Amino acid sequence: MLKLGIVGCGAIGTEICKAVDEGSIESELVAVYDRNKEHLSSLQSSLLNTEPVVYELQEMVKHVDLVVESASQNAAYEIVTTALESSCDVMVMSVGAFVDKNFREKVTDIAKQKGCKIYLPSGALVGLDGVKTASCNNIYSVSLTSRKPPESLEGAPYIVENNIDLENLKNETVVFEGSAAEAVKMFPANVNVAATLSLSGIGFDETSVKIIADPGAEKNIHNVTVKGNFGEFTTRVENLPSPTNPKTSYLASLSAIATLKNIVNPLQVGT
Repeated sequence: MLKLGIVGCGAIGTEICKAVDEGSIESELVAVYDRNKEHLSSLQSSLLNTEPVVYELQEMVKHVDLVVESASQNAAYEIVTTALESSCDVMVMSVGAFVDKNFREKVTDIAKQKGCKIYLPSGALVGLDGVKTASCNNIYSVSLTSRKPPESLEGAPYIVENNIDLENLKNETVVFEGSAAEAVKMFPANVNVAATLSLSGIGFDETSVKIIADPGAEKNIHNVTVKGNFGEFTTRVENLPSPTNPKTSYLASLSAIATLKNIVNPLQVGT
């Protein structure tokens, strides 16, 4: 049975742990870790059937087969590298870390050397199967428009650096328009979807992103349009925020669970 270690016990990490605890994923929850002791305490009290050990990363990798990173973009660099160097597979939720080409190439090389896998769930997006399929030939353009409640963007570096007053917005406002590379760096907790989309298609520099702060929005809405030799398609998803973290779409948690279920399932469906 697959032995799991979870680093980061916020909204997504907690949902994964609960899914394992309830028997939804055929795996063993061996260890958890979070620097936030309240997150750890809350998680442990919510589990009914499992009692994972609290291990820091260096110890965790000695006891698990796969490490789940659900901490932060900054933490992902150390977590992914350490897991792979210890011959553990790794699933990464903070996909924005992969905007760093040097890091991306480094961990890919380590994974090859160690015979490990790096799993990047589709997160809050739909239609990545189509993007991956289309990329087998020629894609002309990929664009992402994300519409979010203003409060979900609070604290993003781009918002802070440009002194954008989200609290007093009366109408929908385009707060960012540019490449996915810039979007991921400037909104590290908000647009991991831009990173996943870029890695599936034509890259960070060529993928265009628009972020709209909408006071009337109750959901995180993502529209993706892809054009290429195959033709054209558009996807739209309206995500409810996670009950415990408005910056995270609930679908992102479900995507993580689905990825783990797929890893342990001998029957693989879809691209």
